[in-house]
Amino acid sequence: MKIRVASKLDYPELRNIYLESRRKSFHWANSDEMTLEDFDKDTVEEYIILAEEDGQILGFASLYLPDDFIHNLFVHPGFFGKGVGRQLLQSSIDKMNKPIRLKCVSENYKAMSFYENNGWMRVSEEGKQGERYWVMEYK
Repeated sequence: MKIRVASKLDYPELRNIYLESRRKSFHWANSDEMTLEDFDKDTVEEYIILAEEDGQILGFASLYLPDDFIHNLFVHPGFFGKGVGRQLLQSSIDKMNKPIRLKCVSENYKAMSFYENNGWMRVSEEGKQGERYWVMEYK
């Protein structure tokens, strides 16, 4: 598996991964409101890395480098549990300065467990009812 910086040529596949992964995993959200264009809106001014193997993109992470913040980390549903997320997370950590932060939706139990198993700590739960999330930190 190779981790590399994404180019605009990768965006069509990254849009699909973002949409499919959210539709599969975000049980609390209305999947009918999710679109391919969400990727472009949700990654403005971000540094995007991706994982690929044999020319196929397996997942990506988008980072807001000025704040040492991981904004998105998504793996194609067909590659869940195969170490893609862990490699993207480690490459993200290697690119930024500690402490690094991210937000994880409170209802996203699998993601919360994934981050905690990889050394992240919950800092504070924020947001209004129905939109709660944890601010998490890696030192």
